[in-house]
Amino acid sequence: MTKRPAPPPPVATGITPSDDLLAWPTFWIYGLIFVLVLAVYAPSLHGGWLWDDDAHLTKPELQSLAGLSRIWFEPGATQQYYPLLHSAFWLEHQLWGDAVFGYHLINVLLHATAACLAGLTLRRLGVRGAWFAALLFALHPVGVESVAWISEQKNTLSAVLYFCAALAYLRFEDNRRRQAYALATGLFVLALMTKTVTATLPAALLLVFWWRRGRLDPKRDVAPLLPWFALAITGGVVTAWIERTLIGASGRDFALDPLQRSLLAGRVVWFYLGKLLWPADLAFIYPRWVIDPSSAAQYLFPLGAAAVLVALWLRARRGPLAGALFFIGTLFPALGFVNVYPFIFSFVADHFQYLASLGIFALIAAGGSAASAHWPRAMRASSFAVLTGLGVLTWRQAQTYRTPIALYEATLQVNRTAWMAQTNLAGALLQSGRVDEAVPHLEAALKINPNLPEAENNFGTCLRRLGRSLEALPHFERALQLRPGYLEALNNTGLALMDLDRIDEAIARFEAATRLRPDYSVAHSNLGLAFQRCGRIDEAIAQFAQAVHFRPAYATAESNWAASLTVAGHFTEAVLHFERAMQLEPQQPLHPFIYGQALLQAGRTDEALARFRRALELNPNFADAHYQLALALRQLGRDDEAQEHFQAARRRAP
Repeated sequence: MTKRPAPPPPVATGITPSDDLLAWPTFWIYGLIFVLVLAVYAPSLHGGWLWDDDAHLTKPELQSLAGLSRIWFEPGATQQYYPLLHSAFWLEHQLWGDAVFGYHLINVLLHATAACLAGLTLRRLGVRGAWFAALLFALHPVGVESVAWISEQKNTLSAVLYFCAALAYLRFEDNRRRQAYALATGLFVLALMTKTVTATLPAALLLVFWWRRGRLDPKRDVAPLLPWFALAITGGVVTAWIERTLIGASGRDFALDPLQRSLLAGRVVWFYLGKLLWPADLAFIYPRWVIDPSSAAQYLFPLGAAAVLVALWLRARRGPLAGALFFIGTLFPALGFVNVYPFIFSFVADHFQYLASLGIFALIAAGGSAASAHWPRAMRASSFAVLTGLGVLTWRQAQTYRTPIALYEATLQVNRTAWMAQTNLAGALLQSGRVDEAVPHLEAALKINPNLPEAENNFGTCLRRLGRSLEALPHFERALQLRPGYLEALNNTGLALMDLDRIDEAIARFEAATRLRPDYSVAHSNLGLAFQRCGRIDEAIAQFAQAVHFRPAYATAESNWAASLTVAGHFTEAVLHFERAMQLEPQQPLHPFIYGQALLQAGRTDEALARFRRALELNPNFADAHYQLALALRQLGRDDEAQEHFQAARRRAP
């Protein structure tokens, strides 16, 4: 029977508990991290949906068990092929549906867990100041984008799995047992299925072994990690393919040659280091640099980074060199050598350095711990001050992630050239009914980038909301010219044509949208409205049924379906759909209003009164509801009350 090779003798690190800036019992440190993280991220717990959240969270067609199967076996069913992440979102949807608080709380708890595991990993490696590094990771404001933005649960969840895999592999490193290796490999695969930045873990482990022993043993250190490198490369290739083909990370905005990408990589490293050391002017979208090989100054970034690494190597500063290499190596997927879709807006983003930042935090903590041997009181005081300052900055930064409007307004204070922020702020203002405020932001976005289909579409929507549908049409057509098959613009073109009573043209646009995407429920509902307008009631009913089939909780389609059934003489059936619409959207005044009109048409005037009054409870300025209520009151001979509501309607809609 062959014997397992004996583990190497332990490396003398000279680390004792007193060397750590935070020499508390581990249990209390865990509690401290969780309490502090919950405190500084409290503002984000009550935040709403932000950009891209709707693309990441579980779509209605994926919310069943069959949908869960599609998440795993159908690349393209979700925005990115991260099946474990989207399975987590699927499970969260089963638990609390669309309640935003649950998603935010899970993300905050995952971040706190990742910080605890980071500290435990560093402690396991004998890094001085391990728990101080974990607190820097937990409280630094560059983490806010990853923690306060629901879409970035891929960062927090993958970090937890990354550190678990690292700890499991270090256990294998000690005992060389197959079970330990299998566990570590399984955790690594799960991490890759959550976010492929974790593909850097096997290289990080080799770096750790070199740092601890000053050399690498090909058989002991390298060979067991070769399958991990194969898995990492496979995951990276799949993600790169999806980014290019399914998400759109290709084209003119990504056309950088190797020299430009090298210049970009050098600048990215210094940018992220600067934000870690001085976290000022953090932004959701940073300015997009122009990478110009003819500019001598741009060569200083990669040359400076190389010079620092060479100096550390020549001076045999293994610890600082390992920390710097971990930082740069973990950043590699975001350095610009491979295309990622956010590069269309900016080459840098805070969430790209979520994991990598630990390398710098470990260096800072180790240096501080070494200095504390000479100046213990001063270092403890300065450590407390640093953590307090970072916590305050994180708390303030988390507030900007509460609403899309707050986020984009904060972004534009730092980066006025962020055309995406201008466009999305306009969209958020549109959704909140602040149409006039949206227009200047769309004008600014199109001035910065004249070829923005989203901005053209939103501009047209603003004009249509302002009652200027004829002026809106060219903007919708321009959006379709810039992006053929742009479903939202195609649908909006149909709505504008309906406003202008060009019903046949509107029907053609809606039908085109449903051909391009048969499950596009909004277009089916609007096509039903168009059929309803021209008296094709049976066809309208069929379209509303299709809309509800593809989107079972579609209240507007339910309400319009009921209205068409009323016209067709099927009022008893219509009642069920009216009630369903009000159940789905109890705060929407349109549903009781349309129900009231149907009741009035059916001769049930008393019941119609109750529905119109309910609509006015929800929106006291609803002029049409005042008018219809007045008509119903007049039918009942209550002329004085009717006159009051006629006057109220005139005041609100002269």
